[in-house]
Amino acid sequence: MKNTLRTRALLLTAVSSLAIPLSACGSDDTSGNSSAADMSSSESTMSSATPAADAEPFGAGCSAVPADGAGSFDGMAQDPVATAASNNPALSTLVTAVGKAGLGDSLNSAQDITVLAPANPAFEAVPADALNALLADKAKLTAVLTHHVIEGRLAPDELAGTHTTLAGDEVTIEGSGEDFTVAADGTVLGTMAAGVICGNIQTANATVYIIDQVLAPPAV
Repeated sequence: MKNTLRTRALLLTAVSSLAIPLSACGSDDTSGNSSAADMSSSESTMSSATPAADAEPFGAGCSAVPADGAGSFDGMAQDPVATAASNNPALSTLVTAVGKAGLGDSLNSAQDITVLAPANPAFEAVPADALNALLADKAKLTAVLTHHVIEGRLAPDELAGTHTTLAGDEVTIEGSGEDFTVAADGTVLGTMAAGVICGNIQTANATVYIIDQVLAPPAV
């Protein structure tokens, strides 16, 4: 238990020195003759095209995301998910794992997915021998990584529930608001529930939720 608490403390400490999430963007109302019906139709179309985009990212771990540049929230929104993650220093170990599994192109070309992305300290908490063995086993690594990818682009109010993953299995997420977890028995360490530490990050083709532990599919 001391090691688990120390891992989570290190995670929050590691992310505290970086920048704070982006501020909300507004738009000027320049319409003089547009009808209320036209405005309502336009707003509805924008909302359905970019689910969850109206809400800002949330969580203590969001301070690990750079304030500007390609790895910022604005920058990540311009790129598909694997490329966006490669620009975010908080996800460098995940990016390495995705590269070893050869999943970068598949993730970038996928349409409307949700990614539960373990932050660097989540991988660091896994014993080195076990982590190295996982990274060296492409089949097992692929099963683990695709277990973190959910079919469909989920907004925070849709995140709780049991979802089908790209691995063909299921992951159950509990919680509401800005507090979401996956039960301890669904993680590699199996000692404490995995928590979302920065949620609702938008990329060109995915909604990303950064988590503080590596998840384990049922077969691993």
